[in-house]
Amino acid sequence: MSDNKFYRLGCDIGGTFTDFVLLNDQTGEMRINKCLTTPGDPSDAVEQGIRELEEKTPDIVGKLDEVIHGTTLVINSIIERKGAKTGLITTKGFRDVLELGREIRYAPYDIFAEFPKPLIPRRLRLEVDERVRSDGTVIKALDPDEAKDAVRELLNTGVESISVCLLNSFENPDHELMIKEILREKAPDIPVSISYDVLPQIREYERTSTTVTNAYVKPLTGRYLKKLSSRLESMGFKGKLFIMLSSGGITSVETAAEFPVRIIESGPTAAVISGQYYGRLFDIPEMFCFDMGGTTAKSCLIQGGVAGVVPTFEVGRVQRFMKGSGLTIQVPVVDLMEIGAGGGSIAKVSKMGTLQVGPESSGADPGPICYGRGGTGPGVTDADLLLGYLDENYFLGGEMKLDKEAARRGVEEQIARPLGVSFIQAIWGIHDLINETMAAAAKTHIAEKGGNPKVVTVAAFGGAGPVHAYGLAKKLGAPRLIVPPNAGVGSALGFFTAPRAFDLVRSHKVSLNNADFIEIEKIFRDMEAEGARTLEKSGKTENIKFERSVDVRFVGQGSETNVPIAESDFTKVKKEDVRGRFDKIYEKLYGRTYLDSPVEFINFKVRASLPERLLKLPKMEKKEGSIEDAVKGQRLAYSGIAKDFIPYTVYDRYRLFPDARFDGPAIIEERESTVIVGEDASISVDDFGFLWIEL
Repeated sequence: MSDNKFYRLGCDIGGTFTDFVLLNDQTGEMRINKCLTTPGDPSDAVEQGIRELEEKTPDIVGKLDEVIHGTTLVINSIIERKGAKTGLITTKGFRDVLELGREIRYAPYDIFAEFPKPLIPRRLRLEVDERVRSDGTVIKALDPDEAKDAVRELLNTGVESISVCLLNSFENPDHELMIKEILREKAPDIPVSISYDVLPQIREYERTSTTVTNAYVKPLTGRYLKKLSSRLESMGFKGKLFIMLSSGGITSVETAAEFPVRIIESGPTAAVISGQYYGRLFDIPEMFCFDMGGTTAKSCLIQGGVAGVVPTFEVGRVQRFMKGSGLTIQVPVVDLMEIGAGGGSIAKVSKMGTLQVGPESSGADPGPICYGRGGTGPGVTDADLLLGYLDENYFLGGEMKLDKEAARRGVEEQIARPLGVSFIQAIWGIHDLINETMAAAAKTHIAEKGGNPKVVTVAAFGGAGPVHAYGLAKKLGAPRLIVPPNAGVGSALGFFTAPRAFDLVRSHKVSLNNADFIEIEKIFRDMEAEGARTLEKSGKTENIKFERSVDVRFVGQGSETNVPIAESDFTKVKKEDVRGRFDKIYEKLYGRTYLDSPVEFINFKVRASLPERLLKLPKMEKKEGSIEDAVKGQRLAYSGIAKDFIPYTVYDRYRLFPDARFDGPAIIEERESTVIVGEDASISVDDFGFLWIEL
């Protein structure tokens, strides 16, 4: 950071809103902004938001050191099937891997169960007659002329991107590299993704699916990032543009354009990184990070200030929240739980004649009925407005007036009358049902991670998160809830605490007893060198930290257990130490281990990262005065305890001060979000402006 470039900008494109946080690294001061997402061209909203910030803080663009960006562009292009026309070259006999998958039915008793359509149709999947053993030795060499014929045939079909995935190439990539070189000669302008670059890891279906997905979104992502970069440059930006990775780190535009499959969960990850930072700052052992926006609710259990990272996830599910019904992607991703619950989630009468809320959402365009932008389905935001939780004249700080009467008509006509219930039962039912849906999913997620919902601290983010966090916390039985300042754009704040990082993996299957630790050390060194080269694209590379781990399993087992390796030289590690660490972790996870059963290495992993740029949260000014100075008035709002509308005291969050204390029922308003607290809770404010709500 130079003296004349002391600003950093976090920009998070969500399904409904695009959030901005401008951080002054010299003073710690933050400015925020929020504008509607522009689905046609997301960079329109980025420019609009920066222009609006510049009106309040002139000349910021020239003083920007970094812009850190999270986007839903990649995942949306997969879900909507708007990627490039892509071809695949694979080993003879493996053309149908994408359909075969793991041969597992996600709904075994549903004869009408649908499966996701492959991103590449069968006619664009060609085979070459080559074969490599699982140990990397060649059974049948690749014929260069046959490879050229396959390349020529694909190019004649007009493909815009090509993926290459050959059997066992993670052990010997020579044939894939040969095809890559042919493509470079024959079609230098066509983007190429080979599995050895994208995912040199065992398991044929996952490797093929991930490589194909990377190729499918590569042209679109490249064009978007190029356009965004040039647009920022035209505004006078001369700093570095970084992209959020699904694994919780940030990377350069060049790396994101080369491996777009790694930024699929780019946007949702940011809130978790914020929660991770707060967990460490306040030494909270178990935090449940809850981020509810306009389209979805994302959450993650953070234990000991660390969010879990899993090696695989699914995208584009046919049944959105049913595991096994989507495309498998094998890249590191923060262990998020996502459900279709947002402010725009649409309420309707189900086929069974009961109330259903979500997962369909009205998104940003047209949005809920109360937005007045053409939405016709009553949504969660409509119910929250009618319950008195939102002020129709202070949404987005008064910039967006909400239509309360239109929302009322929508709920009465589409929910209350068809169900034969009162208007109050209808609006409370919408609000309470979405809380119940989220709580049920949250309890499962927490239990799977070995947590206890009755001891977690819930941290609320997003425009709708603080409205629903109190109700969610009560259903979880959680004792405490915290709401950070600027919670409505809280996820964008996570960009500032994320390290520049890149994760690498290499598969090499060998039993622990027969493993050559000198050979394994060479694998680790090669990965660390590649990680350093990747980080060079992000700028400085001093003080690179490498974290090593190995995936170990019992011989013949189908899944692995990750074992961290603290030593920087694997040749100095003792085999019995590796076995001891594995047994300890395995026993903690599953309750017992099997000391007589031999184990084997499957994957070797390295995370290369640069030191985090520390975020110093600004402290609030100490003020003399009374809590009454922060009161805006009273508003009738619905109480789930009283089962009726009661007076809630409305507070201006910007007038609250350190050590302020007050009891519910309360509504605390800020520009981007509103906090709802019932009459059985008390609120206190700390030095940083966080609301600590004791239930």
